[in-house]
Amino acid sequence: MKLTLLNPCLGGYGCARLKNRIRLALSFWVLASALWIGGTAGSASMAASPVAGYPSRALTLVCPFAVGGSADIMARLLAQKLGEALNVPVVVENRAGAGGMVGATHVAKAKPDGHTLLLVTGAYPAAAALSTAPAFDPIKDMAMVSLVTAYPFIINVPANSAFKTFPDLVAHAKKNPGTLNYATSGVGSISHLSAELMNAMASIETVHIPTKGGNTALSETLAGRVDFLFEAPTLSLPFIKSGKLRALAATGRERYKPMPELANVSEVLPGYEVYSFIALGVTGGTPDAVVQYLNAEMRKIVGQADVVRRLVELGGEPQANSPDEMNRYVASELRKWRQVIDSRKIERP
Repeated sequence: MKLTLLNPCLGGYGCARLKNRIRLALSFWVLASALWIGGTAGSASMAASPVAGYPSRALTLVCPFAVGGSADIMARLLAQKLGEALNVPVVVENRAGAGGMVGATHVAKAKPDGHTLLLVTGAYPAAAALSTAPAFDPIKDMAMVSLVTAYPFIINVPANSAFKTFPDLVAHAKKNPGTLNYATSGVGSISHLSAELMNAMASIETVHIPTKGGNTALSETLAGRVDFLFEAPTLSLPFIKSGKLRALAATGRERYKPMPELANVSEVLPGYEVYSFIALGVTGGTPDAVVQYLNAEMRKIVGQADVVRRLVELGGEPQANSPDEMNRYVASELRKWRQVIDSRKIERP
């Protein structure tokens, strides 16, 4: 409420009798009070949750990876925006380990009341597919809320590599089986499974070099100690732009918008398609009304101009979907990676 809108009415009575001035002042006070009460009630009603009693306290958003990485950056952005939307604090809690499954297990076993959320990434179905004795059911015990962003991987080679195109790399691998290698953050990582899917579809054999995680695989490629690398745009784009890496192909269905000149793997291997993603999940069994409420808020958040700008800066394409659509997508990714693990005889821990 802007009190200045009523001030001109007061200013014109400087010479009125005291009684009239008091009457006018009282009238103004009553009107101002009514406007304040009405405005407050209106704001409260607009901010009120359509789900009675939710949220009743601060929310926890579990990031299943370490502080400072791209997943952590996304978690903190979403926590800020969700907190503003729900009018409660949303606290990021980092629980790293086992390819993201430590954090996921914590959320899966939490009380299903919508107060414990998971930052879901493309690593989630890959890590779940690798597990022989999972601590929870990755479909039944985790409910998806919405997609936030998705992006393909980029196949990179060192700047001084002899390979100028993706067909060059494939042709060399066919003629020289087992001579090319690639580095990843570890066995069962989505980059590892993406490369093994490529090997299977191209009928080639390349050697996997698992690292200790973090950015080690990227560092090894930049140093020229490995032949190629599957990496997310978040990390690889700066080095591609600076000329320290050469991009050979993207793994999406359509051309990658920030680099439309970059060919897709599918142009050589029809049907090849790999995306990583960021999504929001919640403990399985959470009331559907809560899941739908969170979905509605996430759709608004993903459409905000500053969020769109940040997601694009991080190399992704902002997009939201329904809980059912996201649940189906995660289930299909789980099946795909299980097939790759089985067909390529990747050892499960």
